[in-house]
Amino acid sequence: MCKLCVPPSTGHESLATVNTQPKLHRPWRAWVALAEVILAAVAIWLAFPVWDLGVKTLTVHLSDGVVLTSTRNVGSWMAASIGLGLVAALLLTDAVRELLLAIRARHRRKEREADPEGFFEGHLNQA
Repeated sequence: MCKLCVPPSTGHESLATVNTQPKLHRPWRAWVALAEVILAAVAIWLAFPVWDLGVKTLTVHLSDGVVLTSTRNVGSWMAASIGLGLVAALLLTDAVRELLLAIRARHRRKEREADPEGFFEGHLNQA
């Protein structure tokens, strides 16, 4: 970031104006997770009929009474079905993340705060 883009610091800013990162713990994320689970269920529900569109059965009756049956797989429909399954997996993964963030986002404590007496800032080589 360029120096011209950042306003000069006066040293009297509050911590709220300095920390501009968004908060992770938001309860409305549970609603986003629910919407993602519903969309994933719709994607899986659509994947099965799309897969069936990719399977074509061809039956030929010959003059001597022999019946030949072959199955043709159409790759574009099968790829679309696999893609819907992949989208559903990604939506479910993100729904779990959103739900965990909606419940609680835990902040890590630094080692210095956890054990202030046992933290050593010096170097072993210095006397």
